[in-house]
Formats: sequence, C-alpha cells, structure tokens
Amino acid sequence: MDKIRKDIQTEKRILESARKIFHKKGFSGARMQEIANEAGINKAMLHYYFRSKQKLFDAIFIEGVEKIFPKIKELLNKEMPLFDKIRFFVKSYISLLQENYYLPGFVINELNQNPSLLTELINKNRFSILEKFNTDIKEAKKNNLIENIDFEMLVANIISLCIFPILAKPFIVNILGLNEEEYLEFIEKRKTEVAEFIIKAIKK
Repeated sequence: MDKIRKDIQTEKRILESARKIFHKKGFSGARMQEIANEAGINKAMLHYYFRSKQKLFDAIFIEGVEKIFPKIKELLNKEMPLFDKIRFFVKSYISLLQENYYLPGFVINELNQNPSLLTELINKNRFSILEKFNTDIKEAKKNNLIENIDFEMLVANIISLCIFPILAKPFIVNILGLNEEEYLEFIEKRKTEVAEFIIKAIKK
C-alpha cells in the first residue's frame, strides 16, 4: 500500500513539475533533467514514469485539453433561457480560465507550433460540445428573440472575449496601467460586461 501511495505521489509531483516547466518554456525549450530537478527526483526515475519528453508532454497537454472541453460542454448543456445561459457560461468560463491560467497560452502556443497535435481529440469533442448551444441559438432565431447571426462567429466572439484578457495579461496590465489588485477587479467586471455585450449584439 505504501509503495502504491508513493508511486502515485511521485507521478503527481512529476506532472506538476512538468506542467510548470512546459508552461514556462514550451515543448522545445523544456529539458527532462530540469523537470527531474523540479520534481526532486533523478532523471532515471523520470524516465521510469515517462519514457520520453514527448510522452510526458502528451500527458500534460491531454490533461489540459480534457480539463477545458468537458467543462465547456457542461456549461453549454445547462437547461436555462439563452441569455441566462450566456451570462452563466461567460462568468463560469472566465473563472475556469483564472483557476487554470496556464492552459490557454499553453494549448494555443503548442497547437500553433504543431497544428496536428491531438487534432483527433479536438475534432472528436468539438461537435458534441456545441450541439446543444447550436440548438438553443436556432430556437431563439425561430422565436424571433435574436438576430440571424452566424453561429460560428458567435462562438468565436464569446470564446475570444473570455480568453484574451487572461491570455494577454501582461499586455492588458501594461497598456491599462493596472496593478495586480486592479487587474483582478477588471477580470471580475469582465464576467458581467462580456455577457451583456454579446447579448446586446444579438438581441432583437
């Protein structure tokens, strides 16, 4: 039992260390020795758990993608009026990004460098994630509640308005002259402002 517990804890420590290094340096800049040092183990032990840097990176990357996708699906599948759902999604999604601040930059950066990386995983999830929300939009159009908007553009607008202030924190902080406390207040305000902006743009 102690051995199993130790193995689980060691693997968890390796993943936490790898996440930190990969987030900071990306796949190409990270070194297995550096990850081993961060985890407090030797390189041989690291290779015992993860045979290569690619396998370790894949574990971190899949973990990140799988943390985001199911949560998005859960939020968009809520049974509630469309405008309330948009408000709920924006607030919850920005909170999710705050809690996992490394994910947007990490995922986007690696996908830009290697577009084929885990596209099968992304393609497998994409339509099931958006299916319910697409149905909600079609129903709202049918009931003359919203403009005849392009669904793909709406999704892109919502996601980008949520992600950008997290992804571009250094830019936002510098251009607006915010300290850390002011930045956090700014993000809290975004949780309401983004939703109302989207609703006003589509509401008839």
